[in-house]
Amino acid sequence: MTTWWPYARLAAAALALAAIIGQLALSLSNAMNATTEWGGHLPTVAANFLSFFTIESNLLAAIVLAIGGVWALRQRDASVAEPHWFAVLLVCVSTYMIVTGIVYNLLLRNVQLPQGVTLPWSNEVLHVVIPLFLLADVLFAPRRRALGWGAVLITAIFPIVWAVYTLLRANLIVAPATGDPWWYPYPFLDPHLHDGGYGTVALYIVGIAVAIIGVAVFVVWVGRRRGIRPN
Repeated sequence: MTTWWPYARLAAAALALAAIIGQLALSLSNAMNATTEWGGHLPTVAANFLSFFTIESNLLAAIVLAIGGVWALRQRDASVAEPHWFAVLLVCVSTYMIVTGIVYNLLLRNVQLPQGVTLPWSNEVLHVVIPLFLLADVLFAPRRRALGWGAVLITAIFPIVWAVYTLLRANLIVAPATGDPWWYPYPFLDPHLHDGGYGTVALYIVGIAVAIIGVAVFVVWVGRRRGIRPN
């Protein structure tokens, strides 16, 4: 596994990037064919696309997997653990991707979207294939470094920043698809869709935060059991 896993990481990184580019191309194409001013505003469409947690986490995962693949091909000694800084990044992207898979398949898979908005194969790659690959990476990848429990707290930084950014930006954007004077990347974050308003949104955020911490604990625990502990 030590010999071929770097290539698997590189292949997964390339697949994730292809899926991101494919979906971005479709989103921009739809915007260019839009019949409304807000629907055809390309800067907003592009910024919204890059504001999805799924896109950001997949992009980060692709970068980290590519770095890991290249590092392993250059450092052939199987007894050498991955660098500490890389191991922390790997714990983060592993956590984000596993949570992405869980949230999508539990909360979003049955959400109906307008025909032609999503690229089906890209959607499955970003929400199923790459999350499953990162889970496999946690369980089976060679040379993962055992980390301290402090890595769990580090994983929480990006999701917190993303949630704050999303809620602050939401009411400054006109939704390209509907013309509403707000835009939320996911329906469970939109207070206009819940009887409880922001209270319900807060409950969802707390639930996802618990999921992120829980998955991060799992990822670090697995790493501590099967990872390399440098002297």
